Amino acid sequence: MPHDYVISARKIEKGNFVAEPGPVRYLRVPYNASAALPAYATAGAGDLGLWIDEVIGLADGDENPNSISLRGDILVFVHGYNNSPETILWRQRRLNEDLKAEGWRGVVIGFDWPCEEKPLNYLEDRKDAAAVALELVRSCVKRIMKAQNHGCETNIHLIGHSTGAYVIMEAFAQAEKDGELFKSPWRIGQVAFIGADVAAHALSSGDDWAAPMFRRIMRLTNYTNPYDSALGISNAKRLGTAPRVGRAGAPLDPDPKVADVDCGPYFSSLNPANAIFAKDANFTHSWHVGDRVFARDLAMTLEGAIDRRAISTRRIEGGRLTLCNEPRPPYMHAWNIRGVTGGSSPPSS
Repeated sequence: MPHDYVISARKIEKGNFVAEPGPVRYLRVPYNASAALPAYATAGAGDLGLWIDEVIGLADGDENPNSISLRGDILVFVHGYNNSPETILWRQRRLNEDLKAEGWRGVVIGFDWPCEEKPLNYLEDRKDAAAVALELVRSCVKRIMKAQNHGCETNIHLIGHSTGAYVIMEAFAQAEKDGELFKSPWRIGQVAFIGADVAAHALSSGDDWAAPMFRRIMRLTNYTNPYDSALGISNAKRLGTAPRVGRAGAPLDPDPKVADVDCGPYFSSLNPANAIFAKDANFTHSWHVGDRVFARDLAMTLEGAIDRRAISTRRIEGGRLTLCNEPRPPYMHAWNIRGVTGGSSPPSS
């Protein structure tokens, strides 16, 4: 792939992106660039159409025999707070590489919203995240809706890291307020949260804020880690009144579409010295991108061919799904997953 594809919701000042919300732009980032820059933005409406066609073409041009998707797959990566532009692009690229190495054949694109690189700006970043969620609706959801209305069968998925999970949930809530979107039958395939900085009770069955998301998606997989120190700090800022779902896990009454995967036992076996993760990142909060076991589990989740309780990188411990280092089913490639349904004719004698 000669470019990385990024949707930016950052303001431009003096020719550079800054940590303030701005008009949405669609970027083709050269493979050898270290960060997404305004210079890589599409030039106009015609070029934007080509950008969208290129992304869909890349996804549909390499269909995955392990996936239930009728065509290809696109995964939109929504980053969290306190990330540099270089780290954001590194994570997008690494996630794309790891998923492909584990057999997934889709395309990862980035949704880059403005966040500061200083932890003290955390609350300001949350405010920006709420504001920019509307841009995610306008730039992604509405275009998905229009494509689906015109017969596009490419499957769209979302993954949110840290505050990125908040951006995703707020985007669905904002979409509910848009008359055109509310009336249209658009949908999203899989949603995944990693290190999600969202209150655990938000994933409860019947929660008003989460309800618009659950009405539009196939499944939400929440990867939780009880050792996540960044989310421990986030909870402390709230005086312990709202445990974060990426650390505490889903509540006792989760929405039926929630699959909670406990990564704690697997994570506790990892040696950071041998791990691949973003430079200067909090390992407990950011270990996922760069970890092949996580990528393998996510790949099978996005493909949707295996029930959430039977994915081979999970086992059930104490009634909970727990991440474990196991390979794919050895003969999955020969299952004819997208073959004709409804039974088959008996073999001829």
